[in-house]
Amino acid sequence: MAVRASRLVGGMLAGKKVVASAQSRLIGRQKRLRLGVGGCSGLRQSSRDFVSKRPTLHWMLSALVWLPLGFFVTDCVGNVKSIRGRSMQPTLNPDDSQWRDVVLFNRFAVRILHKYKRGDIVALKSPVDSKLVVKRIIALEGDVVKTLPPYPDAEVRIPPGHAWVEGDEPFRTEDSNRFGPVPLGLIESKLSYIIWPLNRMGPLGQPIVARPDATRGSPDWRKSKADLEREKWRNSRVTIAPSPRTTP
Repeated sequence: MAVRASRLVGGMLAGKKVVASAQSRLIGRQKRLRLGVGGCSGLRQSSRDFVSKRPTLHWMLSALVWLPLGFFVTDCVGNVKSIRGRSMQPTLNPDDSQWRDVVLFNRFAVRILHKYKRGDIVALKSPVDSKLVVKRIIALEGDVVKTLPPYPDAEVRIPPGHAWVEGDEPFRTEDSNRFGPVPLGLIESKLSYIIWPLNRMGPLGQPIVARPDATRGSPDWRKSKADLEREKWRNSRVTIAPSPRTTP
């Protein structure tokens, strides 16, 4: 009996030692974990203090974060530009305005959606010298357009993947009547909205309708009639290609 009792006591003592050892290791791990977390938080705080005391470094790090987003927005979404020249008069930069028009250039519709339609005012790279020019889409692939001088052919059928573009002021523009149909890949953006000057603020590329509120014979009435006649003349020069039939 005495031997059994001593063995039992020895086993209990050994078990307590094992438990105590395990608890000791667990406490050590918890201390190391707290030390590591505390060290990381201290490192983060010291990094913040280091950057906040150096405005130039803070500005550079902020630029590194926001510049890619800015490039994405201007390259794929849109930007704002002022219009130069008179080739799109009277739609843009009319003579009776003392300000240059400032317009929203919608790149998303072109770069992402690839949406083009007749009547859109677009910005494209000139096939002659790669300068950015603003013109109106007159005809798309498959359409037949009656050209204007100095184009050598009286009529042109627009090839696939191309468009015919013209300025609204035919005497002050270099457009497809000089260089022919342009690849759609040269179109960079669509002009969608005039944001300045305030009295001309409004959407672009919308169908032209007569103003019912304009008094007959007033300047607004005459302008509305002139815009309608100009659009009818443009449309009369284009024979639109029939829509492709879908086979059942």
